[in-house]
Amino acid sequence: MTERGQAAPGRRTVIGAGAAVLGAAALGATGTAQAAGKQVGKSGGHGGHGLGLPVPTVIGHRGASGYRPEHTLGSYQLALDMGAHIIEQDLVPTRDGHLVCRHENDITATTDVSAHPEFAGRRTTKTVDGAALTGWFTEDFTLAELKTLRAKERIPGNRQKNTLYDGRWEIPTFEEVLRWADREGRRRGKPVWLYVETKHPTYFRGLGLGLEEPLARLLRRYGRHRAQSPLILQSFEPGSVQRLAKLVATPRVVLLSGAGSKPWDFVTSGDPRTTDDLVKPAGLAWMASFAQGIGPTLDLIVPKDGSGRLTTPTTLVRDAHAQGLILHPYTMRNENTFLPADFRRGTDPSAYGDAFGAFAAYFATGIDGIFSDNPDTALLAAADFAAK
Repeated sequence: MTERGQAAPGRRTVIGAGAAVLGAAALGATGTAQAAGKQVGKSGGHGGHGLGLPVPTVIGHRGASGYRPEHTLGSYQLALDMGAHIIEQDLVPTRDGHLVCRHENDITATTDVSAHPEFAGRRTTKTVDGAALTGWFTEDFTLAELKTLRAKERIPGNRQKNTLYDGRWEIPTFEEVLRWADREGRRRGKPVWLYVETKHPTYFRGLGLGLEEPLARLLRRYGRHRAQSPLILQSFEPGSVQRLAKLVATPRVVLLSGAGSKPWDFVTSGDPRTTDDLVKPAGLAWMASFAQGIGPTLDLIVPKDGSGRLTTPTTLVRDAHAQGLILHPYTMRNENTFLPADFRRGTDPSAYGDAFGAFAAYFATGIDGIFSDNPDTALLAAADFAAK
């Protein structure tokens, strides 16, 4: 890739040790695990905010969601056992104000709620961030009611093997995840990093269920409210990140959707800027005033052409690093249907493609980390990149 020279600091990556599940031996063979936990630092770029994370950072997207139903303690545990450097949680509220871990407040596809006749009357249609959705929503359930449900695989058509675990785990609260992370941290002798997203914060604030204040209270209760805490906060709404910045010192990242999109809080406030404006130097400088990084879609790093193949990288990595921002783009998955066309293999959309080739292309741009449904694959790819 044309920006490979800019990515040289990333080659000093070190990969998390102790990947006890799926690939520990392979990771060890790279020789990088011996230096696990070492920070790669560079003023104004890679690790410039002193987060103390390996580069490229491997983020377990909703846990190890390529292998277990997402946002379950089973998914989080597997990601940690594989060696993921950070594990992601998405937060939505219950009717009685508890924060629970679901990718969306619509739990139709991720739980067995439709099989509970006692909740049949809760099925409804709502407009969330401008989109009409029909299903069951966390804000219509108390925590006690949600705890009667069980998680299931969200995309069984692509991940049929994951359905083996349907019904095994309940919906975790964020406080339960914090307790789990503390237990695992004590057991392992080092902190367990979490990557926490506020979902639809403007929508929920309009319902009287603001996310930032209860989240900040939990962070303070569990000692993760400081600038050096092993946790990163994230949101697609810059306003939510700004609100969190006033409540806690925990590191923060602004998530960015595709070109031409607009954060929902910008829509409701009348802010004329779009994602296209935010990825320009002026927009990046503005985000750097209250955040330590950005989480852009991978297409903002390397766009695709009409056939879905990768084209020339943009200048976003260089421009963001110039503002001292780290970049953690999303999301890499192993299945053909989710990969750039260059790296698909065969005709089965659910079969694995050349994920290692895609990882190499993205790491070559100089990104600081990546969200992946398959942390073991991402760790091996990062080790390959570090060895070059």
